[in-house]
Amino acid sequence: MEAPPRYDGLADWYDDHLAAFTLAATDVLERLLGDGPGSCLDLCCGTGLHLPTLTRLGWTVTGVDISADQLRLARDRADESVELIQADATALPFEDGRFDAVVSMFTHTDVGDFAALVREAVRVLRPGSVLVYSSLHPCFVGPHSRFIAAEGVPKLYPGYREVRRYTSAPGIAPDGLRSRVGAVHLSLEALLQSFLAAGLVLDRFEEHGDGDYPARVCLRARC
Repeated sequence: MEAPPRYDGLADWYDDHLAAFTLAATDVLERLLGDGPGSCLDLCCGTGLHLPTLTRLGWTVTGVDISADQLRLARDRADESVELIQADATALPFEDGRFDAVVSMFTHTDVGDFAALVREAVRVLRPGSVLVYSSLHPCFVGPHSRFIAAEGVPKLYPGYREVRRYTSAPGIAPDGLRSRVGAVHLSLEALLQSFLAAGLVLDRFEEHGDGDYPARVCLRARC
């Protein structure tokens, strides 16, 4: 099952402090997803930061998140064509093959069983369609890495290969998001294997950003 809605009560804080970092991945949707038409699921849509982009690209959008507080802000961003649903991302309330595309942004750190989320995404995709994913780079962002504001050179500590949930670690700022809601750390191998084990075929993988040490990874996969 997906983690409980730890973001309830933090939606406004998230938007105030992290919206810019999240929106820096907007070009991933423009390049790897591209234009509609078609039905697109924004899986774990959060406060809806990417809903306007998906709508602008011509997709008919459904957003799903487990946090009512996050969805409150998403509704403010969504136009009348967007459907927003509160649901567990690992047990989606949709029939098989419902969507022409699935996007999920900054997700694996907040879900207890990311592989189950990917399997659900594949289930609700029609055959031959596309999944686009972008999130934190597990090599440089996590409990083992002090990488403040994704600038400079990360300082690494032991523990990279440990797959676990954490709320405190050398890489966690005491006043940051992870000290408030915790996170799940996956190695890069475990992250990619979640997609491969679900039967997806990766056709694009990027270390996203301009710095020497990227803070994000993104990929496109087809089922």
